Amino acid sequence: MELPTVEELADQLQDVSGAESIDVDAPLQKISDVDSLDLMEWLYNFQSEYPHIPADESLFSDMDDTTTLRTVHGRIVALVAQPAAQN
Repeated sequence: MELPTVEELADQLQDVSGAESIDVDAPLQKISDVDSLDLMEWLYNFQSEYPHIPADESLFSDMDDTTTLRTVHGRIVALVAQPAAQN
């Protein structure tokens, strides 16, 4: 199953937000060029590009000032790792 790298996710978020760069280990809430609308647009694009991955807004449901793009990537990996019966 095709799964994007955390760096690819950063590139996608950078394209959506217009941020000069996205540090995958920086808290998402502290990246000045990224806001919640950017994250939702990124998610919509992600869902379109990777329809086989059951990602939804729950990726950001408990987001706090420690949530990074690497955290989100880990959640995506966990979704893919779930048995098909649970999806």
